[in-house]
Amino acid sequence: MTAQKVLVTGATGFVGEALVFRLLLGKRFVPVAATRSVTRCQGLCPVTNFNLSGPLLLPELHGASVVVHTAARVHVMKEAASDALAEYRKANVAGTLELARHAAKSGVKRFIFLSTIKVNGEATVKGRPFKADDVPSPIDPYAISKFEAEEGLKKLAAETDMEVVIIRPPLIYGPGVKANFLSILQWLARGVPLPFGSIYNQRSLVSIENLLDLIITCIDHPAAANQTFLVSDGADLSTTQLLRYLAGALGVKARLVAIPEWLILLAGTMLRKQSVASRICSSLQVDIAKNREILNWTPVMNVGTSMRRTAEFFMINHVKAL
Repeated sequence: MTAQKVLVTGATGFVGEALVFRLLLGKRFVPVAATRSVTRCQGLCPVTNFNLSGPLLLPELHGASVVVHTAARVHVMKEAASDALAEYRKANVAGTLELARHAAKSGVKRFIFLSTIKVNGEATVKGRPFKADDVPSPIDPYAISKFEAEEGLKKLAAETDMEVVIIRPPLIYGPGVKANFLSILQWLARGVPLPFGSIYNQRSLVSIENLLDLIITCIDHPAAANQTFLVSDGADLSTTQLLRYLAGALGVKARLVAIPEWLILLAGTMLRKQSVASRICSSLQVDIAKNREILNWTPVMNVGTSMRRTAEFFMINHVKAL
């Protein structure tokens, strides 16, 4: 069987780079890393120049049957742009759709778009998870841009022979994770007391291993064509449970102080960190039953194993710097 050529955008990012390395295993796929900067994939697989915005640079797609688009303008903690939505739209909508049109004209058969659960909304009522086919309710500029890209891709799929698959992950973690999740690991490793000892929300997460497995399933599964999927580890955790899981994986005691949720939310408002406080305390659950029904897909790695691998990587690569 001839190996499929799969172009992966964002090949220097957390998901894109991990996907390229996973595709290199076995003989089913020939990954092509599309990136605007030097990548660790250099010398291991073909590399093509790609820039999502400023100015847009489209990749070479000759022979590629699938594009997995992980590149995006992601959350900017200290937004400098006067019109944040316009900036997100340049990359995540205009750039994505230009890439997709280029892919369709180049004969690409399937375009897999890594979106975000934030397209569904910011929070759920406990016990009432988001479903893949719920009416979208994006709120912030990032989520709105991802939703608009999804709509544009669906329209393109209806007008061309190229199939589109949309995947909306919640918080992604795993070996090499950065941003807020890395900060949490650092706080726990240092023994910093955290005021999150009595938070009883429920949040879905997805390990990089489970996300990659779903993406690879969607590369060539016939039933994935023109579908939208949510993804998670299949086990929801409260913020308090998550911190205890990670502390146990690190081999340290979680120093959690039981502060009432209302007080955390009040402090968030006073410090102008309402969105951060809300994410800490609110629930965000996803229903992945559709994946099992349509793709016969279930998570390949449980939460405990995923947390342990994340912690082990952190201990090897970051503890000396603490």
